[in-house]
Amino acid sequence: MDIKDITVKFAEPHEKVYSELIVRLIYESALQRGTGIAKRTPEYIEQKITSGKSVVALHGDRLVGFSYIESWGHGDFVATSGLIVDPEYRHLGLAGAIKAKTFELARLRFPFAKLFSITTSLPVMKLNSRMGYKPVTFSELTDDEEFWQGCEGCRNYDILQRNNRRMCLCTGMLFDPQQPLPPEERPNPLVLKLKNGLNRIFHLKRR
Repeated sequence: MDIKDITVKFAEPHEKVYSELIVRLIYESALQRGTGIAKRTPEYIEQKITSGKSVVALHGDRLVGFSYIESWGHGDFVATSGLIVDPEYRHLGLAGAIKAKTFELARLRFPFAKLFSITTSLPVMKLNSRMGYKPVTFSELTDDEEFWQGCEGCRNYDILQRNNRRMCLCTGMLFDPQQPLPPEERPNPLVLKLKNGLNRIFHLKRR
């Protein structure tokens, strides 16, 4: 199996037919990892697909991966959630491709929002770190009550409650688009100047 045979894209409304399969894969993934996860219904997943807030990975007509976004706090925060890969398609780098596409979707739909993720998955944490997410305390995430109510279906919800929502088994991670890049990731100003010059020449030639 080659990842080049798999299409990772923004989900389209007709792909809501995969909702029940997605819910099952999310649940089975949580069982395999032995971790808690907030329960999702087919109707909830269907709404994410039809509203243009999800990403699917398809091998032909077979759904092999999924993730979605949701905005909170009047659009100030966006969560990326529900990342799953069919067990038969793991170890291909597919999770990274889905995560990158979900990140792209979130930045397109909510360019000024802070992106966050809470997860117990070490691979997801590593993927987040590569995209610029930083570990943060829960107090730096959204205070939207509806978001935290979504954790009630998680088997670790009592831990969250006992700690007054300050911490749980999940790790909170945040990408802030206003946060300046570290020096090693900043673009070289000479390269930018050269690119701008080439762009001006290109446009002049087209006139």
